[in-house]
Amino acid sequence: MRRLFQQRQPTVTGERLAPPQPERLVARVTDTSVEIDVRRTRSARRMTLRIPPGHANPIVTIPLRASIASAERFIRSQEGWLAARLAERAPALPFVDGGIVPIRGVDHRIRATGAARGVVATRLEPDGPVLLVPGSDEHLQRRIVDYLRRAARADLQAAVDEFSARVRRRPTALRIKDTRAQWGSCTPGGVLSFSWRLVLAPPFVLRYVAAHEVAHLIELNHSAAFWKLNAELDPHHERARLWLRRHGRMLHAVGAEGPPTHGPCL
Repeated sequence: MRRLFQQRQPTVTGERLAPPQPERLVARVTDTSVEIDVRRTRSARRMTLRIPPGHANPIVTIPLRASIASAERFIRSQEGWLAARLAERAPALPFVDGGIVPIRGVDHRIRATGAARGVVATRLEPDGPVLLVPGSDEHLQRRIVDYLRRAARADLQAAVDEFSARVRRRPTALRIKDTRAQWGSCTPGGVLSFSWRLVLAPPFVLRYVAAHEVAHLIELNHSAAFWKLNAELDPHHERARLWLRRHGRMLHAVGAEGPPTHGPCL
């Protein structure tokens, strides 16, 4: 099979050389062009290839002084693995009028109202739940993300308050992010961070992640004592962990660019 590789080059603006663009390759995988971002790190001793959650480009990490040609050869050797992993990606669920967004595990049809003013809100209609989004089309995605972030913060704050009271330890701060590598985290200083995408999942999943991170306020590890406390806070934690393993990638596909998918997501 023919493979095409390209490297983006620095561009010239006037008489000055613009800063070089991040290195990127374009590979031909199963008759499809796939952009692959190149990351050079001092700590890398070998080349690795990974597929980030959602619909971000695959990333090849290479040693600082490795050549692009060697990266090309490495990617060619991993073509079968790359094709299989890309095929496993969940279909994109872009935020578009008529599209689908899951909220607390329930699919909602997005409806752009066209109203100049108003707030994003849910409503149950005869044909099912809808998410009403006022404003212009160009601001639809931002308005939906802002709404989901607020809903995630409210749900997570309530869950964290409940579990914190039970362990008699409060976090120093609660932050909402769009993390890709983890659903939640706890710093040694007691700062809890969570992905807003948890509000897309059924509530028992969000509660599990909240309980997990609150347990880290007491046990900043994954020892037997930690898992005992985790189970005491959330008896359904195994069910939630299984759900995330099976469906977590779908949460990262929500809001991703791509053709609209109108079937159920969760």
